[in-house]
Amino acid sequence: MSKPLKITCLECGKINRVPSDKLGAGPKCGVCGARLMDGKVHEIDFATLQKAAKTDEVPLVVDFWAPWCGPCRMMAPEFSKAAAAMRDSVRYAKINTEDHPQASSAYNIRGIPTMALFRNGREVARQSGAMPASAIEAWVRQHAG
Repeated sequence: MSKPLKITCLECGKINRVPSDKLGAGPKCGVCGARLMDGKVHEIDFATLQKAAKTDEVPLVVDFWAPWCGPCRMMAPEFSKAAAAMRDSVRYAKINTEDHPQASSAYNIRGIPTMALFRNGREVARQSGAMPASAIEAWVRQHAG
């Protein structure tokens, strides 16, 4: 039996435990039934970001963005492509810094778009600027371990 990993549901915010060998089998939240590893980018709020960044044992890539930011809008489809390509091993989320300004101050975000990679309760890497999907995937693989 493989080690269970903690994963925060990006829909309801509840913490789930999923065996590591079942990540690719489409695990669902035990509370709300949402898929935990679906290859989609989830729009999250500040409370969910804090919980997932502190708790999750599966890598989580967060895009800090705003709707008025041209490079953010250009990168959005590329971020979605990267999420789909890495759906069995990494989760992707985005937080609107205009709606959740406390996220910018809490995570010291000075420019957008900025991606932060979280794993095992800490930030392990950060990258600013728009990137194509292939570069996002390479950056995540380099730092996710």
